[in-house]
Amino acid sequence: MDSFRIEQDAAGIATITMDLPGQAANTMNARFREDFIALVDQLAADASHLKGVILASAKKSFFAGGDLAELLAAKDGPQLYRLIEDLKLAMRKLETMGVPVIAALGGSALGGGWELALCCHQRICVDDPRIELGLPECALGLIPGGGGIVRMVRLLGLQAAVPYFLESRRFHPQEALAAGLIQGLVPPEADLLARARLMLEQSPLAQQPWDAKGHRIPGGGAENPKTAQMLAVAPANLRSRTRGLYPAPEAALSVAVESTRVDFDTALRIESRAFAELALGQVAKNMIGTLWFGLNEVKGGARRPAGIPSWRAAKVGVLGAGMMGAGIAHACAIRGLGTVLKDVTLQQAERGKAHTLKLLEKRVQKGAMSGEKRDEVLARIRPTCDLEDLRNSDLIIEAVFENRDLKEQVIRECEPALGEDGIFASNTSTLPITGLAKASSHPANFVGLHFFSPVDRMQLVEIIKGAASSPETLARAYDFVLQIGKVPILVNDSRGFFTSRVFGTFTNEGAALLADGVPPAVLENAAVQAGMPVGPLAVMDEVTLTLFLHAKGQEAADCAAEGLPFTEPSALEVLRRMVAQGRPGRSGGGGFYDYPADGPKSLWKGLATEFPVAAQALPFEDIKDRFLYIQSLESLRCLEEGVLESMAEANVGSILGIGFPAWTGGVIQFVNAVGTARFCARAEELATRYGPRFAPPALLKERAIRNEPIL
Repeated sequence: MDSFRIEQDAAGIATITMDLPGQAANTMNARFREDFIALVDQLAADASHLKGVILASAKKSFFAGGDLAELLAAKDGPQLYRLIEDLKLAMRKLETMGVPVIAALGGSALGGGWELALCCHQRICVDDPRIELGLPECALGLIPGGGGIVRMVRLLGLQAAVPYFLESRRFHPQEALAAGLIQGLVPPEADLLARARLMLEQSPLAQQPWDAKGHRIPGGGAENPKTAQMLAVAPANLRSRTRGLYPAPEAALSVAVESTRVDFDTALRIESRAFAELALGQVAKNMIGTLWFGLNEVKGGARRPAGIPSWRAAKVGVLGAGMMGAGIAHACAIRGLGTVLKDVTLQQAERGKAHTLKLLEKRVQKGAMSGEKRDEVLARIRPTCDLEDLRNSDLIIEAVFENRDLKEQVIRECEPALGEDGIFASNTSTLPITGLAKASSHPANFVGLHFFSPVDRMQLVEIIKGAASSPETLARAYDFVLQIGKVPILVNDSRGFFTSRVFGTFTNEGAALLADGVPPAVLENAAVQAGMPVGPLAVMDEVTLTLFLHAKGQEAADCAAEGLPFTEPSALEVLRRMVAQGRPGRSGGGGFYDYPADGPKSLWKGLATEFPVAAQALPFEDIKDRFLYIQSLESLRCLEEGVLESMAEANVGSILGIGFPAWTGGVIQFVNAVGTARFCARAEELATRYGPRFAPPALLKERAIRNEPIL
């Protein structure tokens, strides 16, 4: 049993320390399963000589959960089901062998780790807010498969338990104690194992609540009138969120409800069957591949220039205190960085700082932050209109209006304030970094840092490499993005880079569909049903049509200058006509939507006159595919042109940056999941019907010949 160290004291308390060799964290891989089953058999055989068992970990975390690489490779459903059931039988034996078992949580326990803790009779945890507990499987297209649903429902009741796994809710030790999910907290400086032994001596529980005679599920089962009332609307509410694209939450709800109608062991089997079915499904494989392996690859620095020492910024200057600049300042300050927020006037800069105060106050009101912590964060932001306050900044980020002349002006004015070896970054979303770097005295130290709005909620930061950006500058930019808790992707320079360029195809397609005579409500709903967060018309209204018109007009001019065809004249014409009607978007009083002061927004009735509905309706599947395929095709072109250099960054960036549906695994994984041959054929079909912008690029055609995935 290489996975465990077993120590038994004179009092008969066995301390089991999990320590899988060669791994940074304990996971439920084949070796662990085999060793765990053998361990429990041994403990059960020695039960008459044991006073108690403490389950602990030698790793930084308690247990990291299932082996996702193993799940990603799984193809045999019955075999996977048997493996799950064998493990759960051992967990069941552990909790029914008549010996008190305590889980000593010295670190995070997520997924299978929390399930392992739940099969212990009691749980004691270090009181550290950095520790995360919970069942996040639904966020990866799975459900808890190690008894997590069944045990949580029997501990908390159906209504209280469902949000924990349906929302992939992670919680901290204090929250767990308040909910009754753990039985004790230990200060970080205390001896966790000593406290666990004391708990065993003072309250040696050897039976789970659900195994006690007469146990009832808190709040009753699915037939309880109050619960039944909730369940009458829960499936519809859930479907409105998942749109039928994410099977895991629906499966989790079904298992939770069915588990209350049967005995405990039958409930475990129901959970195992649902887990095995989901694990073999394409959605889970898409999401695990990108949101676990791809994300870890990106955050692990796979594309960070090698051989350059790690770097941390201490002082950051932010130029422009609008929503974007204020958001960047907040992101820096909340991670401990001294931040100078500069604008033309002190009043404007202070308004930007007030944005952070507003965000922090919400956290204080929810109890997620103390007043003292709020004040500490606020004190790190120094609003100013004085250039001298920027002196000796490690990094300066300009976040002024998207105008080349203005950006070049602030670059020339503020770059001299950088400290020695400091770097300068532009937060542009479309302007090529190589061109902006011409205003810099040190173009090797100049880079693009494209944040997404709202900065406090959006995880992604696109690092844009200019022609002169040095490896040291790129490495420091990468380190900074990680330092403020964001996810970096590194792309090469071009107009629109990756995310803006690809997202532009989504909004363009919305305008083109309107020009094609598709009813606006239909195209908006088609985008949402495909998995996009909102429809393209709503997006354009929020950003303002004038900004899209400017970008689209610039693109048309660039194409003309380079002798290239402009692929979407109909989208440009739609924007022109809307602006000519005096409807530039939400900030201008209305755009594709009306925004009454006393009610919700609604589509502008004038759209029916301005863009008449076509006599023959387009197939609904075509409309959905136009939204998804156009973005994936443009991403393939980015790979082909060298704007992107890795599939992981394309997939992660598309989900976190532009809201491409997570069920697909991202823009390139969507192609691979469909199959390159089938995807290529469908693209050619769309190109024949709707225009050459859907024509498959050479990269796709080459792979499609042998139906090989894009790598």
